[in-house]
Amino acid sequence: MMQKKVVVVGASTKPGRYANMAVKKLLRYGHSVTAIGNKSGLIESVEIQTEWPENENFHTVTLYLNPYNQEPYISKILAMRPNRIIFNPGTENQTFAEAARKAGIETTFDCTLVMLDTNEF
Repeated sequence: MMQKKVVVVGASTKPGRYANMAVKKLLRYGHSVTAIGNKSGLIESVEIQTEWPENENFHTVTLYLNPYNQEPYISKILAMRPNRIIFNPGTENQTFAEAARKAGIETTFDCTLVMLDTNEF
């Protein structure tokens, strides 16, 4: 499996949150992980950043924010042109997904946790 540079948008230090579980599982699978959230903190060895990282390119963006809370990130994500955006359950945003597809970015409505376990990531 190819190791990917991944950004988790909507990260949380709360262990019960799916974004938190995704950061941990991505690390276990050997991926390079950046976490973005509204509060700084630590998930294992990954520091949650509250600002979008400048001059970074990611293979995959995995979203854990509802469509309303995605708004501040949409233009930044599209400008970065990742290979793929994963809309996890509850994050489905047809307008954002269509804009991404028009920009040549693969989009998928799936669950990062399941994708990792089924070797579809």
